[in-house]
Amino acid sequence: MAAECVAMSSPHDHNRIAWDARVRARGRFTQPARDEDFRNPLAAVDAAGWLGPSIAGQRLLCLASGGGRQSALYAAAGAQVTVVDISAEMLALDRQVAAERGLDVRAVEASMDSLSALATGSFDIVIQPVSTCYVPNVLDVYRQVARILISGGLYVSQHKQPVSLQTSAEPSARGYEIVEPYYHRGPLPSVVGSSHREGGTLEFLHRWEELLGGMCRAGFSIEDVIEPMHADEQAEIGSFGHRSRYVAPYIRIKARRTGERPKGPAVKVWIPQ
Repeated sequence: MAAECVAMSSPHDHNRIAWDARVRARGRFTQPARDEDFRNPLAAVDAAGWLGPSIAGQRLLCLASGGGRQSALYAAAGAQVTVVDISAEMLALDRQVAAERGLDVRAVEASMDSLSALATGSFDIVIQPVSTCYVPNVLDVYRQVARILISGGLYVSQHKQPVSLQTSAEPSARGYEIVEPYYHRGPLPSVVGSSHREGGTLEFLHRWEELLGGMCRAGFSIEDVIEPMHADEQAEIGSFGHRSRYVAPYIRIKARRTGERPKGPAVKVWIPQ
């Protein structure tokens, strides 16, 4: 497996360090794919069937999705896989799983909004699990994805819903309450022990006009939208499943790269709030 590295800056450095620490602590979202997932690897990562019956030979980027799960399963399904992540420790898990299972996976250490190490039009598919919450400007990510995808290429991404980032993790006497403004600027207040956010990271709230409108403006046509079901009628009050009965935590988007390239440079400026 090849490994490449590019320079990063705040808040990227903060989140890189935070995710390195989460791997060492074996935190949530740092567990490699299980043996049973490899029995039908494509079904394990594409339950909606958006990718069709086969991805064999497709050039596929797992964006901001290190950790030894996504890259390994897509590679096992036959794709030519590159994985990008800001965390060297997360990428180490990808290298480990690939070596153990005899898979060919290219690893690139970079931020999702700065993909200069990847050539224009070099991918057929980009898969991005929940991660855009870790960058200040989601449009920068979309522009980068639009650049590296071929015309007609597929972009499947999942995001934290704005209202979930606005809402308290624990219920009050009135239930789960909105505690952050919709037009919050800068990183959200830190959390400890939340099942809806990752403690130690810097997270940013992106509004719907940014998540959906920004994707369209970057050169994508949205084909489908899913709100993954996490509500649990039997869950204890205050748990992830219980809160998800009232606030859907995620949205998954299937988008197609149109023929027109996005206009304007993807300039990234970090202004401390």
